[in-house]
Formats: sequence, structure tokens, C-alpha cells
Amino acid sequence: MNIKYKFSDYNRSISNLLLSISDKKLTETIKMIKKTIAQKGTIYIVGNGGSASIASHVSVDFAKAARVKSSTFNNSNLITCFANDYGYQNWVVEAIKAYMSKKDVIILISSSGTSKNIVNAAKYCKNNNIKTITLSGFKKNNPLSKLGNINFYINSNQYNFIEMSHHIILVYLVDILSKNKFIK
Repeated sequence: MNIKYKFSDYNRSISNLLLSISDKKLTETIKMIKKTIAQKGTIYIVGNGGSASIASHVSVDFAKAARVKSSTFNNSNLITCFANDYGYQNWVVEAIKAYMSKKDVIILISSSGTSKNIVNAAKYCKNNNIKTITLSGFKKNNPLSKLGNINFYINSNQYNFIEMSHHIILVYLVDILSKNKFIK
């Protein structure tokens, strides 16, 4: 097996997925985040498993590199408290109720776009006019892909390709905002 060829093929696959990301959606996302910053709001980022790790990493990068107020709901005490009292499928909704205000933005990540806790959170946000950005993959018409103000969909059925694409989109936003390269 030629490892270099295989890695090159792997890299090209992710790169091709990223080429399908809409410049318009990226621009809208940057404008939404800049408006949130101007209003002294917070960017919340939420996911499960690997997506929760991505949320933590990007939240820290937003705060450190871009000086954007950001947080996650990745505290185990918070998750287990709300999951115990309201059910796992509703814990994110309850965290949103407890922490978010109308000037904030939430970024919801689900590779499949079918995670009940993330989909329920997106529905709650839509019904309560909370600015929402979603990132999903697998099936084009997954439930999450229609619920945000801005929806990023990765056309793949491979978790790592989807998660890496989500991660790259989010760190790209951090880099643009940290370098203040985006003009109003």
C-alpha cells in the first residue's frame, strides 16, 4: 500500500467537500457573528461526542484568537443535571433557556443532523427567534439542515470527513474574525 497516495486521496476528498461550501453562507455567518459582537452577545457552540470536542476547541479559539465572547455547554454537571431532569433529548433546550439571550448566536453541530438533543434545540431556537447556525452531514434533507438561519451541509456519509469539514469551516471563521479580514 502506498501511504502517501492514500493520504493524498484522503486530503483531496475533504478538500473537494469544502469546495462546495457557499461563499454567501460564509459571508452571512461572518455578518451574523460581527453583529453579535457589536451587541456584546455570546457565541454558543454545541455538539455531541467529536462535535462537542470541536465546539470546545473552536469556542476557545474564538475567545483567545478572535477576542469573541464564546462558550459551550460541555460542562458535565450541566449536561447531567438537565438530562436527568428533562431527558437527554431536551438538555440543550434547557441550557439555552438558562444561558442564552436574544443578542446571542448558537452554532449547533450534528454530523448526522438527526441527534434529538441538537434537533430539538434548533426547533426551540427557530420558534423563539434565536439566531442559529447549523452544521450537518450524511443525508441532504436531515432535520437539522433546515432549521437554522444559516445551514452548512457536508455531502458525505463518512463521519471523519464531515467532522473535519465542520472543524475547518469553524476555524476558518475564527481566522477571518481574528485577522479582521472581513469588511462589513
